[in-house]
Amino acid sequence: HFADAFRANGLEKFTTDAIMDVFRRLTERMLAVNEVMNLTALTTVEKIIPLHYADCALVADRFPMGASVADVGCGGGFPTLPVAILRPDLRITAIDSTDKKVRYVRETAQLLGLSNVSTLTARAEDLGRDPTKREIFDVVTSRAVARLNILDELCLPLCCTGGTMLFLKGAAGQDELSEATAGIRRLGGDEPILETYTLN
Repeated sequence: HFADAFRANGLEKFTTDAIMDVFRRLTERMLAVNEVMNLTALTTVEKIIPLHYADCALVADRFPMGASVADVGCGGGFPTLPVAILRPDLRITAIDSTDKKVRYVRETAQLLGLSNVSTLTARAEDLGRDPTKREIFDVVTSRAVARLNILDELCLPLCCTGGTMLFLKGAAGQDELSEATAGIRRLGGDEPILETYTLN
C-alpha cells in the first residue's frame, strides 16, 4: 500500500525499506491509540497512507535544510510525524492545547526513534506573546486547524523575520486565501503563494 500510494504521487524517493518500516510502526501505534483517543477519523491503511502520509510528504521538501519548525495544532501528529520521518535534519516542535494529544505525539516520536521532535502543550495565541517563543521558528506549519484568516494571526508571531508559514489546506484553500490576504499583509507578511496538489 505504502509504496504504491507514494509512487502514485511522485514520492518514489521516500519508498525505502527503512522509511516504510517506520511508517508501518506509526500506523500500528496510531490505530491502537485511536481506539481509546480520537486521533483520526481515518481508520483503514488504504485511507491513512494517501490522505495522511502522502499529503504531508508532498510538502516535505518545502522546508529549508536544518530549519526549526513549529507545527501549530499538531493534533494526532500531522504533519509533525511524517515530516520528521522524512526530514531528520529538521527540528520540529509539535504544539497543541490538548495535553493528551501532545503526550501521544511525544511518546510516538520516542517509540519511532525520532529525536528531532519536541512537544509543547500550549495555545498558539499565548506563545505569540511569550518573548522566549516569539519570532524564533524558521517555518510555522499547520494542517486542518482553523481558517486561514485565524491561522495567520496565531502563527505569524511565532515566525522569525524572513521565515515562512506553510499551511496544508483542503479544497477551500483558495477561498480562505482570498479572505486572509489583506490580514496577512497587515500583520507584516509577504504576498502569499498558493500551490495546488492533487492526491492520487
